[in-house]
Amino acid sequence: MKRLKHETLSIRTSADIKQLVKLAAAREHRSVASMIEVLILAYAQGHGLEAVPDAPVNAGERKKRHGTD
Repeated sequence: MKRLKHETLSIRTSADIKQLVKLAAAREHRSVASMIEVLILAYAQGHGLEAVPDAPVNAGERKKRHGTD
């Protein structure tokens, strides 16, 4: 199932981690963004995590989404 992409995620990481994710992506013939998605989905599946649509992740997210800031 193709996922619609409406969110942006930016991270800061070390040069080593960046190099590793680039190497993994190249090995799988994927973009870095696609590789990160695959890794997160595999982790979630292996640990019994499931996304719930529109569920806030933390109080900060809830405030942003509902304008109670």
